[in-house]
Amino acid sequence: MSQSKPLSMANPAGLTSPSRPGLGLMTLFAVAVGVVVVQGTMVSVLQGAGIGGYGFMLAIVLAALLALCYVFTFSELSLMLPGAGGISVYTQVAMGHFPAIVATLAGYPVVAMFALSAELLLVEFILGQLYPMLFGLPGIGLGLLALLAGLNLLGVNIFARVQSLLAFVMLMTLALIGLAGVSELGTIAPTVSVTEFNPLGLGVLSLVVLAIWAFVGLEFVCPLIPDSRQPQRHVPLAMISALVVLTFIYLLLAWAGLKFVPVMTLAGAELPHMELVLALFGDSGMLLLAVAAITATCSTVNTVLATVPRMLAGMADSGQLPACFAHRRANGTPWLSILVQALMIAAPVMLLGHDPDSIIMLLISAAAAWIVTYVIAHLDVLVLRRRYPELPRPFKTPWYPLPQLLGMAGMGYVFFNNSPSPELSAQVYGNTALVLGLVALFALAWVRLKMKKGLFAATPLSHLSLVSQGLNT
Repeated sequence: MSQSKPLSMANPAGLTSPSRPGLGLMTLFAVAVGVVVVQGTMVSVLQGAGIGGYGFMLAIVLAALLALCYVFTFSELSLMLPGAGGISVYTQVAMGHFPAIVATLAGYPVVAMFALSAELLLVEFILGQLYPMLFGLPGIGLGLLALLAGLNLLGVNIFARVQSLLAFVMLMTLALIGLAGVSELGTIAPTVSVTEFNPLGLGVLSLVVLAIWAFVGLEFVCPLIPDSRQPQRHVPLAMISALVVLTFIYLLLAWAGLKFVPVMTLAGAELPHMELVLALFGDSGMLLLAVAAITATCSTVNTVLATVPRMLAGMADSGQLPACFAHRRANGTPWLSILVQALMIAAPVMLLGHDPDSIIMLLISAAAAWIVTYVIAHLDVLVLRRRYPELPRPFKTPWYPLPQLLGMAGMGYVFFNNSPSPELSAQVYGNTALVLGLVALFALAWVRLKMKKGLFAATPLSHLSLVSQGLNT
């Protein structure tokens, strides 16, 4: 197959100039850890430790290796086809507009609607438990959402300052909790002894399903490439370093939990991270827990409001969404997309209230939809390697195609084993099918009737706009 050269060949892969002012490595690192570490990940890590004992640490390491597969995939794709559109750009070139729209909408705005609604409900719940006189009434979560949406409207520089601060405080707080437990420096002596190192034997491998949720979302740095300095170096390094740091912190938390909290409590508690802090510091540690909860939730919401609206704006630039989503303020922020995403997140919070079962259902439903996007991204790499073998790739996947094949197999396994009960599985798969069905119906109608293109007609590289490739100055 012959291909015409893309518009960006004069500037390999269309990357921004290294001297251009923008986001540096530390901000991109803060974005990566900020969207990954939420209260839901703390819950999954400590519950997994309660179920699998110290053997769960092996599940954490295996989940980190599975995450490394998608980090390689997104590093290759994002630096080969940089732009705010993210997965929509990669997929339209590999497989056409229909899968591009489905992958982006189902994997990011919808996931954010589910997962961040759950996070805001969790932060309201835990603050209500810790300080009922101050935070007993609903509305704290929506107030945080409104505040962060307003800050993101002010521009990427404000976002960067807020994100760096939130991520630093969050990581230091979690590291303090983990190190206090492992080194036994808490104010309360450890009283827990795990009699068997790995009670599940080889069955501990099934807990990779639980551990993987602690590593999804590192690729949120990719839509920020147009606003980054030296993205060729910083984007892969930010994701890989975040993965290493988070693996270390999760291992510390699991170890601390097993030393200070009974395994039955870890496995069954709705808020095992609260149980750990109480066991370590008693009531005096409640402020530490509040800081961890608020910074984790705010860091994630802040990152999503900075990145997902830029994906939507990139899709609008490519004609995959109504043109209004591309409207930007003078500072470059896609203001309408930010407001739409914030309203999507707020809707479940207002509709579902404080039902714990709803929180669990929202988190698992979000994860199931996310997996579909990861599988499509791995497929994009395989297709583009065959279709455009000569295209400059500032980052090439090591040991290609093994990471993509392992990534698809692992994510497929997780998708079909992601629920703790058959009843919840039916509800989760029903939600996922409904979301994918609605998104696919929209994509079908939009591509055929509005764009007037074939559903799986791949876009030649020469037809990509400068804006969609992130070349706007």
